Amino acid sequence: MNIAVIGLGSMGKRRIRLIREMYPDYFIIGVDGREDRRAEAEEKFNIDTFPSIQDIDLKIDCAFICTSPLSHASIIKDCLLRKWHIFTELNLIDTGYTENMQRAKENGCALFLSSTFFYREEIKYIRSKIMENKSWNYIYHIGQYLPDWHPWENYKDFFIGDGRTNGCREIMAIELPWLTATFGNIVKSSVISDKMTGLNIGFDDNYMIQFTHKNGNKGMLIVDVVSPVAVRKLEVYAEGSYLSWEGTPESIREFDSTSKKLMPVSLAEQTEHMEGYSSFVVENAYKNEIREFFDVVLKGKTPLYGFKQDQEILDLIDILGA
Repeated sequence: MNIAVIGLGSMGKRRIRLIREMYPDYFIIGVDGREDRRAEAEEKFNIDTFPSIQDIDLKIDCAFICTSPLSHASIIKDCLLRKWHIFTELNLIDTGYTENMQRAKENGCALFLSSTFFYREEIKYIRSKIMENKSWNYIYHIGQYLPDWHPWENYKDFFIGDGRTNGCREIMAIELPWLTATFGNIVKSSVISDKMTGLNIGFDDNYMIQFTHKNGNKGMLIVDVVSPVAVRKLEVYAEGSYLSWEGTPESIREFDSTSKKLMPVSLAEQTEHMEGYSSFVVENAYKNEIREFFDVVLKGKTPLYGFKQDQEILDLIDILGA
């Protein structure tokens, strides 16, 4: 399997490292317009790199698209025209969705969209506990001060500082797919948002959102790029049931009806973290997602999440105003 990783920033480097760990026999090249990133990748991973797709003179089977979201649509199109299978990071806008879904179908290519939380063990556990014969409520807060997301670069140079792909929009695009898959399609919402910080941004930096789901479940989602402490706190409850989670595998807890206590949940996977990232960022999920992609490509497996579902999520985020 010959793989092109397009975009050699932090996520592109993560994908290269994990693919190499998991599939050491696969051949990897890098693509990036920045010479410094190419040089770093060549030295760190001992791979060949190219400044653009057009410069590649090798047979490629799959492309991992790890560039900024606004560039994804055109890159996906170029790759599909070359009949490469596609793994793309979050797009955050739906430009070219219909056309690229059709191109993938015509060319027999997998079109796989990252939605990493579906592959987290904590999320799998929470989803397994949400029974249809109960009405559920949840309160979920996710936030972190925008300049702290990537402290090694200015937030204005990172796509989360762009109004079209801003940090609050990205958080919603990460969380809403698994929330709707768990609690049901959203039929009603109400939003309070504004700008609390002095950051040089042209978008609201905090949202308080109420959701009503089709099956009667209800939720409060709080999203911000304001909190000086990186926070992910979830409470889920129903009659006789309660779960809490603070963003790490070690923090998931469940109410035990026998002891009447909140008990820690033991998950099967041994947790892996990458140095320099928040403890909320779990490498296992990225590995599970990559494995799923190659199962789609090589075994014809149906992915858990795709462009059609994402278009609905992005339409919802537009309604919410992010």
